[in-house]
Amino acid sequence: MSFSMTGYGQSSLLFGGYKITFEVKSVNHRYSEIVLRMPREWTCFEDVLRRTVQQHIKRGRVDVTINREQDEEDTASGPVLNIPTVRSYLKAADELKREFGLTGELSLRDMLALHGVMENGEGTVLEPVVSDSWQATLVEGLEQSVHSLLQMRAREGSYLTADLELRLAKLEQLHYDMLELAPSVVSEYRDKLRQRLNELNDGTFPFDEHKFGMEIAIFADRCNIDEELTRLFSHIEQCRTLLRGNEPVGRKMDFLIQEMNRETNTIGSKSNHLTLVNRALEMKAELEKIREQAANLE
Repeated sequence: MSFSMTGYGQSSLLFGGYKITFEVKSVNHRYSEIVLRMPREWTCFEDVLRRTVQQHIKRGRVDVTINREQDEEDTASGPVLNIPTVRSYLKAADELKREFGLTGELSLRDMLALHGVMENGEGTVLEPVVSDSWQATLVEGLEQSVHSLLQMRAREGSYLTADLELRLAKLEQLHYDMLELAPSVVSEYRDKLRQRLNELNDGTFPFDEHKFGMEIAIFADRCNIDEELTRLFSHIEQCRTLLRGNEPVGRKMDFLIQEMNRETNTIGSKSNHLTLVNRALEMKAELEKIREQAANLE
């Protein structure tokens, strides 16, 4: 199955009192590029998260956005006492007394007025966000969103593949037309040349059949397109095989399309036949459409 490089996936899960949301978007790119956006505390997990994406996506630009917010059930109770901050203030008060001989006591009102003693639910850290258990959680959530992304890429890839199969069938028909026309090129040239010489011959010069045959032989060799047609058919079949496989096909398809363009140009320049040239131009137009579609494949 061929995958498109364009897709979108998202997921969310609850852990440690937080709701973590994952959003993954991918677009066309010549190579593989992964951009991660997440809270600064989680940058230590960047490598493992990047590898998680790379296991599934081989080509394209992938933007991963991870956000966290405290679960509504934890924020519904209102302000929460920050015990570590209270202890820090009390310890600082004892040091002031000891070092500078200051007197006095912190009252309850004084303590509640200090910055950071009371926090709303959103700012309360229920569990350290860089503990080892977070890595497995982030990988799990990212896997879910990437799976959703792959489903979309697979659906679009199936549409692209179906369209490319139709266009390859059209190339195959054009190739068959060229194959049918190729043998007539020499015979038509021979008949036209003989007719032209007969019209020009006023009896002042003899008709040399041997030289005439040599001219036809040279022309036949110069306009022979058998090799180009054989390679063209091979490239069409290789494209069809790639589309039906399970490996990334974008770069290989791009190479084969370049090769088919080259063979088509050679056929057009060598054939010296109006109908063949027109078939070559039709094939080039179809190859350009295939190239645009194949550029979306992974």
